[in-house]
Amino acid sequence: MITREEDIDIHALFRRGWTISAIARHVGRDRKTIRGYLRGDRVAGVRALTTADSFEPYAAYCAARLAEDPHVWATTLFDELLDLGYDRSYPTFTRAVRARGLRPHCEPCRPAKDRPVAVIEHPPGDETQWDWVDLPNPPAQWGWGSTAHLLVGALAHSGRWRGWLSASMDQPHLIDGLDRVTRALGGCTTGWRFDRMATVVHPESGRVTATFAAVAKHYGVVVRPCPPRRGNRKGVVEKANHVAAQRFWRNLPDDVTVEQAQARLDAWCSTRGDVRLRATVDGKATVATVAAAEPLRPAPAAPFPATLSVTRVVSAQALVSFRGNRYSVAPELAKATVTVSHRLGGGHLDIATPAGTVIARHTLAPDGAGVMVRDHGHVLALEQAAMTAASSATPHRRKQRIPPGADALAAAEALRTNICGAAALAATNTAAVVAEPATDEVVIDLARYAAAARGRNTLKK
Repeated sequence: MITREEDIDIHALFRRGWTISAIARHVGRDRKTIRGYLRGDRVAGVRALTTADSFEPYAAYCAARLAEDPHVWATTLFDELLDLGYDRSYPTFTRAVRARGLRPHCEPCRPAKDRPVAVIEHPPGDETQWDWVDLPNPPAQWGWGSTAHLLVGALAHSGRWRGWLSASMDQPHLIDGLDRVTRALGGCTTGWRFDRMATVVHPESGRVTATFAAVAKHYGVVVRPCPPRRGNRKGVVEKANHVAAQRFWRNLPDDVTVEQAQARLDAWCSTRGDVRLRATVDGKATVATVAAAEPLRPAPAAPFPATLSVTRVVSAQALVSFRGNRYSVAPELAKATVTVSHRLGGGHLDIATPAGTVIARHTLAPDGAGVMVRDHGHVLALEQAAMTAASSATPHRRKQRIPPGADALAAAEALRTNICGAAALAATNTAAVVAEPATDEVVIDLARYAAAARGRNTLKK
């Protein structure tokens, strides 16, 4: 086989009047090879088969098996061919299957590949697309475990998107994120597009859940679930998910707090995401310009009143952390586990025991403010408990010599006396048992052994 460059040189030299022998010597090939390429019998870059196709006798069997089961593993089919006498390698077998296109296309398993994809029109202000993104390996000080979650909302027409970091994907956290992102986008569209997440619709039927129906009414939007296994229906937010993972999360430092990370994301969206250029009927414009022209309805005055609850551990200072601030409880609850509840739109939060008893209520501070909200009674109780537990005594020296005192010596003497008395009593009991054997025991007369041994002083047999 010769390369395409060599094939070009061969034809150029032949047109200049070179003989086949001269061309063969020039390129270092056989004359029959040169003659085959000049006549068009061979194609540059394609190796001619030197032997018969060994797979041809088995092609019909493989086609029938793959028609019956399009998902049968190639290794399984290869094992069957070995039993039928196939003597070539596995790579040769798979190459022959691919070259002949024997494995049929399965539409249910590959719905978005190898088929035409329609262009979906998104009128201005018509649709917001929503999706969760799982972000691995969040900073350890967040206390979120191995995965953080990002709720992304994108305006389908302009492409503007915003995100909200969350430790959970339950419905209260979803509602909180929907409200925050909606206000960041500038308002509500006509409809909200979701995939079949269980907190919004029933995955099997696609019908809106009873709890989320009230949320949709509150914001005045229409819930539009995606068809089953049709992720490309909300391609705008899917692309935003990819951008958020690669351009925001991938280089996020380890020493930032949740609130700082959220601020970094918001700043990136406004300074990087909104300056992208988009083609419009009037020419190219930035995402921010196109989004500003969308007819969005104002968001409700207050969020939907869902109750958001998280579990926290009280610190040694009797403080509970929540969204970048700390709130006090009674000092008796230090190191205990409590539940922090906040009603969205409300101005306070409640701290309760696992049994549900509310033990503290505080005014809610702005997220990430870093303030300490303490009740006056909790402060006094903590100071009193700290003063009571404090001691002015000098710590004991670790290398001081302290021999046993009078009480320890008396106790040791009593132990020795008790041990000696117990030993004497045990010896007396043993002698009594030997002197008076039980009547049912076997008695051995040693006098017979003495008479038999009398006069013997050798070991002769």
